[in-house]
Amino acid sequence: MDMNSFSPMMPTSPLSMINQIKFEDGPDLKDLFITVDAPESHVTTIETFITYRIVTKTSRGEFDSSEFEVRRRYQDFLWLKGKLEEAHPTLIIPPLPEKFIVKGMVERFNDDFIETRRKALHKFLNRIADHPTLTFNEDFKVFLTAEAWELSSYKKQGPGLLSRMGQTVRAVASSMRGVKNRPDEFTEMNNFIETFSQKINLIDKISQRIYKEERDYFDEMKEYGPIHTLWSTSEEDLVDTLKGIASCIDQCCKATEKRMSGLSEALLPVVHEYVLYSEMLVGVMKRRDQIQAELDSKVEALTYKKADADLLTEEIGKLEDKVECANNALKADWERWRQNMQNDLRSAFTDTAEENIRYYEQCLATWESFLTSQTDLPLEEDPEDKL
Repeated sequence: MDMNSFSPMMPTSPLSMINQIKFEDGPDLKDLFITVDAPESHVTTIETFITYRIVTKTSRGEFDSSEFEVRRRYQDFLWLKGKLEEAHPTLIIPPLPEKFIVKGMVERFNDDFIETRRKALHKFLNRIADHPTLTFNEDFKVFLTAEAWELSSYKKQGPGLLSRMGQTVRAVASSMRGVKNRPDEFTEMNNFIETFSQKINLIDKISQRIYKEERDYFDEMKEYGPIHTLWSTSEEDLVDTLKGIASCIDQCCKATEKRMSGLSEALLPVVHEYVLYSEMLVGVMKRRDQIQAELDSKVEALTYKKADADLLTEEIGKLEDKVECANNALKADWERWRQNMQNDLRSAFTDTAEENIRYYEQCLATWESFLTSQTDLPLEEDPEDKL
């Protein structure tokens, strides 16, 4: 997949398509297993919120035990994401699901919303666990292992409000100045992100519209089975035919429902996750540019001798190292992210295509069987032929 197209050369068959996206897996070295499940609703005098159970199993030596079980709410996940961005500003942090997916407070706690969020939070933590750098982050370890009161106390140990405000002001000032000499590879990266964002957002909208149309079609079609069954009670000569049609419609309804389930579980979440990734990537590029802009401003100050030269030279040396580390981290993570993105999207669309093939084959076989049975029925003799 390049930045100008979502249409790589297509294989000749779905099977060859699947074979193309399989990678040669090395030995299984996974040593951190995380499960998010068992959502619980909590009601207080101030607020209503959901917590999720997080079960962690590991063989890593830095953990005090091999298994942990804690409960976390959405705000805790937001805290973790923020700490990862602080510690690794140019790594691509997996996205969290939006705080509100649907409008209104009542819908926010229905079963579908909670289950959708649970799956997204499960993927978020496992993406971090599978990341070669983020998986060893100390805040991530605390998130997985600390009791609720311990986590609350740990959060308070971070930088104070004034310190965070100072960092924000410096970041805004750097972004306002802009970057004068961004390396070409990061300019190309930024162009890719813009194009990718436009296309994945469009695909997300189309996918959501297809699902809605499929839902409307299903809701209308499932009414026709009972209608034909009822009709058969008043048509003695057409009883078998009408009941056969009703049966075919019911079978097609079941196949349609299964296909909708595939869309909602296999395609829609993957596409929408990469919509959120596209927003995350914009933030990553901004943070990289802020680091470089800070370096550029110091170099400019040294050029015009706006401050103590020795102090500026020392600061410039530190910033050059910081820029180099940020650039190298982003380049390494970029290639990893692109490979995962291509694999995830290709797999999601392949699975959807194969499910569509099975759906159409099943519906076609259902109607062909019915029509064959009708063709094999003996024809009634026309009364006029007797004359």
